[in-house]
Amino acid sequence: MRKWLLMMGIVIFPMMAAASTEEWLRPLSELNSGDTTWVMISAILVLFMTLPGLALFYSGMVRKKNVLATMMQSMSVACLIGVIWVCFGYSLAFTENTGFLGGTDRFFLQGLDLFSEKGLGTIYPGAGTIPEAVFMIFQMAFAIIAGAIITGAFAERMKFSALLLFVGFWSLFIYVPTAHWVWGLDGWLASDGVLDYAGGTVIHINAGVAGLVAAIMIGKRVGYGREVMAPHNLVLTLIGMAMLNNS
Repeated sequence: MRKWLLMMGIVIFPMMAAASTEEWLRPLSELNSGDTTWVMISAILVLFMTLPGLALFYSGMVRKKNVLATMMQSMSVACLIGVIWVCFGYSLAFTENTGFLGGTDRFFLQGLDLFSEKGLGTIYPGAGTIPEAVFMIFQMAFAIIAGAIITGAFAERMKFSALLLFVGFWSLFIYVPTAHWVWGLDGWLASDGVLDYAGGTVIHINAGVAGLVAAIMIGKRVGYGREVMAPHNLVLTLIGMAMLNNS
């Protein structure tokens, strides 16, 4: 067992080496206040799509007894993925390392600096006019809504603890690598010219496949066709849909 762990360490840790941070430093005077403000507003709008938008959208389509549970799923997923993203996800998705996975130099946001005594701050090279902290939050909002989208595939059908485990592992081991492939500076799909401006690949297809796989694994809904499973309140669904579309 020790031999296998040693071999894995020899293979994995060099791949996870920290990338150079010199190109990530920029004078704070070069940052654009307009770009920064717009990306911050955009991040707020994406979070608004999840809470309360997606929470209302899903909760209106379930039975009355499961309304609060369904809304809590979106809220809990947002909290869980937020922690995962800050601790590991952002670094593995957006730092340079290999075409398949990022490095560890932003684990727990180490090295991410907004205000410096030298007048320098860190930026993401692909978004050089805004602080890296703003870029990180903007991308975190997308990671959150991607995980929350999946919950609609098994609403009313999965234990809360199992849901958190499934979405948490999916976010770290599926969403994060895919985001690096498509949006990372050295991602292998990005290097091949793949463009994904609205998350159609990283978010929608990714989350849709995950939801389909989960629904297949869970199996047929118990009582379907014999019990009444009418939506509790489609007005909530309509309001949530309006929030999703308008954001």
